[in-house]
Amino acid sequence: MIKSSKNPDITIIVSPRERFSCTIESLESIYEHTDYPFELIYIDGGSPRHIKEYLATQAQQKQFQLIRTDHYLSPNHARNLGLRHVTSKYVVFIDNDVVVTPGWLKPLIECAESTGATIVSPLICQGTPLHTEVHCAGGETGIKVEAKGETTRRRMIEKIYKQGRQVADVRPQLQRQQTGLAEFHCMMVRTEIFQKIGLLDEGLLNTKEHVDLCILVTETGGTIYLEPESLMTYVTGKPLEASDIHYYMLRWSDAWELASLQRLREKWNLTEDEYFQNKYKRLGWRRNMAIINPLVGKLPVGQFGSRVVRKILRILDKVANRYITKRYAALQNSSLS
Repeated sequence: MIKSSKNPDITIIVSPRERFSCTIESLESIYEHTDYPFELIYIDGGSPRHIKEYLATQAQQKQFQLIRTDHYLSPNHARNLGLRHVTSKYVVFIDNDVVVTPGWLKPLIECAESTGATIVSPLICQGTPLHTEVHCAGGETGIKVEAKGETTRRRMIEKIYKQGRQVADVRPQLQRQQTGLAEFHCMMVRTEIFQKIGLLDEGLLNTKEHVDLCILVTETGGTIYLEPESLMTYVTGKPLEASDIHYYMLRWSDAWELASLQRLREKWNLTEDEYFQNKYKRLGWRRNMAIINPLVGKLPVGQFGSRVVRKILRILDKVANRYITKRYAALQNSSLS
């Protein structure tokens, strides 16, 4: 690891994604495997006490900037808190559940310098074992306008390449190339672009923030590149710890998702098509997968009993989720007044 030097070209902003229990593994991987000078800003949005204390100790030892709030943060709000302090040529946004590999940062810099890219995406993997299954190897974003008679439909395009494929199978075929999509699990951005497009849109509370940014960058004439020599994994599949659940429920709340989808539609004048209808039908699916299903799986109730218990828990989840989001909104309003 190369520690921060005076006025480095790159600032890394680490921000919470959906949990806090991956904090230590993620941060330690950055300091162990980064071989290019950098500054680091860590956004701690309401982490539990043991993580708060760990980050405070690490910030003092490693001399990075720690920005702490005692309340939870939406991802773009957290990123903007860090972005306001960035003066370097490039900024890396990386989630607090991402584990990097040796030498991950330098290829991103080299790609941007040689191509003039506005955004550079690494090859992002998912799950465990680490660095074995592709999550995102670039993709497509944009707005597709379809005219049929007097009806015009504006539809959002989002396509991710190579998801679910084995890294060993696809990496030899990949090369540095222009693409249309990068994700906030990790992306490097040329900082000057924010002078043109403004800060990240905080109206997008929990979904499609990356699509919004990629479209904005493309519309201003910027370019997005994939750099497969940079490799990392965002950790999925690990059980939530008890101290993760409250934030997870807010982060993936129905209210936040509905507000985000509405913001996306209004901002880009999108048709409320089957894409949005499917999103409405699937509200809460992440909570079902990460909280309800693991809990039901531990109960000795049999197949029929599992279906009954799962149905009851989903009803309770909706009630609890509404309470959590309303309480959070009330706390936010009181803090602003």
